Amino acid sequence: MKYITSIWMCIGILFLSLFLKVYNVSYVEQIQLMGFDAKIKSLPQQKSKDVVIYEIGEGTLKQWGQFPLPRQYYAQIISNLIDANADIKAFTIVFPEADRFGGDPAFESWIKDSGVVLSQKADPRGRDDVAPYVGTAMKGSGDPMDFLQEYDKILTNIPIIENYAWGAGVTNVAPEVDGLVRKFPLVIQVNEKRYPSLSVEIIRAEEQTKGYTINTDPDLGIVDLFIPPKLHSKTNSDGTGYINFSIEHDRYEVGVDVLPDLSGKTVLIGVSALGIVPEILTPLGLKFPHEIQASALSTILSGDSIIRPYWADLVEIGLILIGSLLILSSVYYFPAIIGLGVFAVVGSSVIGFSSYNWTTSMYLLDWTFAIVLYIILFAHASFNNFWIQFKLRQQIKGQFGTYLSPDMVNILIKDPSLMKLGGDRKEMTFLFMDICGFTPISEHYKNNDDPEGLVELVNEFLDAMTKIILKNGGTIDKYMGDCIMAFWNAPLPCKNHAEMAVKSAIEIEEKTNELKMVYERRGLPDINVGTGVNTGDCIVGNMGSESRFDYSVIGDAVNLAARLEATAARNEYIDYKTIYSSYTMKKLPEGYVSHEIGKIKVKGKEELITIYSPTAKK
Repeated sequence: MKYITSIWMCIGILFLSLFLKVYNVSYVEQIQLMGFDAKIKSLPQQKSKDVVIYEIGEGTLKQWGQFPLPRQYYAQIISNLIDANADIKAFTIVFPEADRFGGDPAFESWIKDSGVVLSQKADPRGRDDVAPYVGTAMKGSGDPMDFLQEYDKILTNIPIIENYAWGAGVTNVAPEVDGLVRKFPLVIQVNEKRYPSLSVEIIRAEEQTKGYTINTDPDLGIVDLFIPPKLHSKTNSDGTGYINFSIEHDRYEVGVDVLPDLSGKTVLIGVSALGIVPEILTPLGLKFPHEIQASALSTILSGDSIIRPYWADLVEIGLILIGSLLILSSVYYFPAIIGLGVFAVVGSSVIGFSSYNWTTSMYLLDWTFAIVLYIILFAHASFNNFWIQFKLRQQIKGQFGTYLSPDMVNILIKDPSLMKLGGDRKEMTFLFMDICGFTPISEHYKNNDDPEGLVELVNEFLDAMTKIILKNGGTIDKYMGDCIMAFWNAPLPCKNHAEMAVKSAIEIEEKTNELKMVYERRGLPDINVGTGVNTGDCIVGNMGSESRFDYSVIGDAVNLAARLEATAARNEYIDYKTIYSSYTMKKLPEGYVSHEIGKIKVKGKEELITIYSPTAKK
């Protein structure tokens, strides 16, 4: 029952965890994201060959003045990049208002035919009636509007600037439940219009195509986005992609650093001066918006799309369910070392499966939640199993410690299944031993006003006889005053149980003769024993209730052994202190000589019982 309770508790934990997983509860998602972070951080550091950062920093503001800068300075930035032979120049800054210094015409003249891409941003301060800069081609039967991230308004640049740019893309990112930015939308929708990200627009402008294509599946959502031949990026179902923050970029500060030759490079222009633009929290710490856009663009250009496949949740739930059941089964039904081994194999397999999909396909599969659940279940089941086993061992020691030899107790502890509540029918041999002539002994101590001495004598005598029984593999069932009841072949099997019982009876008789001489020297009355042995079928086991029970035997064979002991104790056959039945005699191996005493009638038996006594051993 205790095992059943523990198992049901583990199953309850498992299904509660599956519920939390299916409904993506926030703290479960956070555990999952921690695993994703570990994978992304594990990517090797690499330097981008295509993307460069050109930033307005503290040194820039010292030379050019306070932010926002007059547009003539942005014109100077474009001029610097043209001189350095930069390919695409992309501003991560939005220019929604006219320049207060009137520099927009000059800025516009530098934008013309200069490969400039501007930024837009989904923002409540924007408008909902602005048309996208370029169109979108559709592939597949699904409607992307059902899956894309949706915003209400978009903030754009003033027309005099934006009309002459090569493109304009949104710079929005997609923070997770913990506030960290790990991915960005390749496409968003605003008022049922689709707007590409800045990275997509940069690639489109470089390829000088008129649009991009979205591939949509009605069940899977957004599948991929491509601009042949350079862009073919797999996406998550909502059109987002994960950012590889391990890609580093060459950085130069406006007005401070001399630009090298930037032929074939795409340059992202942003602000790194403190206090101007808010930094964004990522798995690799705080980063400026233009740094994130550079990493997003480099991720696409690298050709390694980091996504979470549509089948990920189903596979993860399957791994959780199968792995948990394997672990629980091994813990409860096999030795502890096997349970630990299964736990290690299952955990390693899940991590290995996740790592394989990551290294081969850049698929983000969550192993952290499964491992955390495995640890909880393994720890809970192992502790409960240990506690149940510990209590069972203590119970075995308490119940059998004084009735079995230490070796036999250890065998029971190692295999508690040998002892269970309930009874089994089996053939056993029983021994009853009683002190004969106990009354004179009792009166001796009474006359000497020494009742404690009588108790000490009885305990001394019974202890000596108990050691003989335990040495020969017997189980002490109970002590009844000066009488001992013992049996063989339970709780541990004993093939030669009849032989060991008779051997114990012979040794008891021999030990009694030794003690008689000791007691004679003490001035005590003569002491003798009567021993009865019988073999037969009975019911043996833990009898009682789950809260309180005793290991004992019941059956006619037990009663007959008691009758034989009473016969020996009454000195009806004065020469024979040990008596055993014909049932026992038939089970003795060759080598034992049994002397037939005669036939007797015992209470409760109609037929006569042939009794024997051991005389010698060949």
